[in-house]
Amino acid sequence: MAPLADVPAGDPRWSAGGGAPGRAPAPRRRHIPPPQLPAGFRWVAVRPGAAPPPRRRRRLLGPTPRYVVIPRWGLRDRVAQAPDAPDAVATGAQTGPSVATVRTALFASVLVLCIAALVYVVTYALLVINRDTLLNSVLAIAANGLGILASLAALAAVGIAGVMLIRWLIERRAAAFSHHGIPDPRSVQDLWAGCAVPLINLVRAPVYAAELATVEGHYGRLRRPILQWWIVWVASYAVSIWAIITSFATNAQGIANNTALMVLAYLLAAATVAAAARVFEGFVRKPIERPAHRWVVAGDDRSVQPASASRVELGEQEPAA
Repeated sequence: MAPLADVPAGDPRWSAGGGAPGRAPAPRRRHIPPPQLPAGFRWVAVRPGAAPPPRRRRRLLGPTPRYVVIPRWGLRDRVAQAPDAPDAVATGAQTGPSVATVRTALFASVLVLCIAALVYVVTYALLVINRDTLLNSVLAIAANGLGILASLAALAAVGIAGVMLIRWLIERRAAAFSHHGIPDPRSVQDLWAGCAVPLINLVRAPVYAAELATVEGHYGRLRRPILQWWIVWVASYAVSIWAIITSFATNAQGIANNTALMVLAYLLAAATVAAAARVFEGFVRKPIERPAHRWVVAGDDRSVQPASASRVELGEQEPAA
């Protein structure tokens, strides 16, 4: 309201010295009267110095994007090959099998081992039936022949998958050590002997895989899969050796026990190959040329607020407004 020169006087009954009509006046107290202002004016507290910066409004980001598949922009590092890089085929360097070939061999090996275990389950069921019922000779011969064929197929599948893994390991180690500019302490002959000779590969092959993971810089991520692979492999070795020892039994109970051990041995062998495939996928998931960590530049969103022209507050006092 604009100040007015002529202000109408208020009702004297409601003044500071009076009271409500019909009531006794209240006792007068001593107090300091506040400063009087003309009509139309009021006190306003203002912060000294420059005005505060305007508050930034949060920008509307819109709805959350939805994708049918995972976006892959910015996730691939395209490394340009040197023009004078020698060709591996032209120089006669050994090249390992492709990733798809190794995956196919591992999958086929696990499948054949599971089928062999199923064949021996059927054989065990026939042995149980044979306790009270005489089996047909053709059925008995077919069951025995099918068990032998399943065993040979399992050996062939495991051998092919093992050779593929060894060749891939040798090629991967050569590429990893060459990428970091250090020589491989293991020769090709040592790698073949340590991975292909029975019982020796039980100790040397996991060590070779751990060395490769250390060189590539992600041993912490693959330590647990390698340890699980080694534990299952030891159990598979123990059950397989015991099944081979008991395979010379001639009585009915001994043959039945050996058949049950063969089922367990093939299942553990399939689990071992599956664990090896998990370790293989852990290496394949990260190429050699790509680092294990990606460093991203993050901008500073904090706005710099201008300082006040002069500070009037002393010590830890509250600001004026």
